[in-house]
Amino acid sequence: MNVTVRQLADWVRGEVLGNPELAISNARTLGDAQPGDITFVESDKNVLAWHMSKASAAVVPDVPESVPENGRPVIRVADPLMAFAKIVQHLRPRPSEPHGDVSPAAHVHPSAHLGAGVTVGPFAVIGEGVEVGANSTIHAGVTIGRFCKIGSDVTFHPRVVIYDDCRIGDRVTLHAGVVIGADGFGYRTVDMVHHKVPQLGWVEIESDVEIGANSTVDRGTFGPTRIGAGTKLDNLVQVGHNVRVGKHNLFCSQVGIAGSCVTGDHVVLAGQVGLADHVILGAGVAVGAQSGVATDVPDGQHALGSPATAYQEQLRMLAGLRRLPELRGELKKIKKQLDAESK
Repeated sequence: MNVTVRQLADWVRGEVLGNPELAISNARTLGDAQPGDITFVESDKNVLAWHMSKASAAVVPDVPESVPENGRPVIRVADPLMAFAKIVQHLRPRPSEPHGDVSPAAHVHPSAHLGAGVTVGPFAVIGEGVEVGANSTIHAGVTIGRFCKIGSDVTFHPRVVIYDDCRIGDRVTLHAGVVIGADGFGYRTVDMVHHKVPQLGWVEIESDVEIGANSTVDRGTFGPTRIGAGTKLDNLVQVGHNVRVGKHNLFCSQVGIAGSCVTGDHVVLAGQVGLADHVILGAGVAVGAQSGVATDVPDGQHALGSPATAYQEQLRMLAGLRRLPELRGELKKIKKQLDAESK
């Protein structure tokens, strides 16, 4: 597909600097781009890579200190990454998936209701009393348990498993291997024997949530485990029973949340963060990678470390740790001097 820089700029509502009629055939990142390609420069940190790139044009930030043209046309936009993604979608369109096709190899219970335009792949299983909203896509091997309520325009990728009674909103995406509604990890130890506490609740996932591959959300013990609207979970995230996740949270890979935790809106948990049970994180909290959170964190605070403390406090602690060898040497000198004076 050949288009001009001007056409690309129209797609992303950008401003062209340089030759607008230059022909572009593909879109690739800075390191991979070749002549005839357009690339993107997200910030001034990438200027050197832009100078060295073979790309014929670039999408650049719309700021006073914008990336120099270097004899090649650029398209100035507010968000180069998102604009470039839109260009890639235009230049490399994927054929749309068919809607309304239920594979004869799928098993749909007679009492299940599928909305208009629902697609069901081979070997998917949709259980008794399930409701699936319009224009949803259920890929191969998905299992949806009894009496689940699924919204419209959802996408469940292969081998997603949804246990009985779960409720999922509109425009939710579950990637391959996600498990929703498995039993929470609840046991009562009596006479040195672990007795399972029945997990009689369910999971509620609000609209516009995306959950990455092989992540799990456990059902509540007696009520719901809830994921708020707009929240995005990375691959390999574990959400325990009775957890309440706020709206528009971001959880990176390998985050683990123990039972009955609560997070406010717009919380960010970096990779491998762990929350002990019953912890409450306020709105706007951000927790740094590999932190272990054992106590509540108030609104807007940034936490780091294990055990996690306020970010500035943790930086002071780390600075002190770096000085320990020096302080140890000074203490040895002082002790030696005191021992000599005491003789």
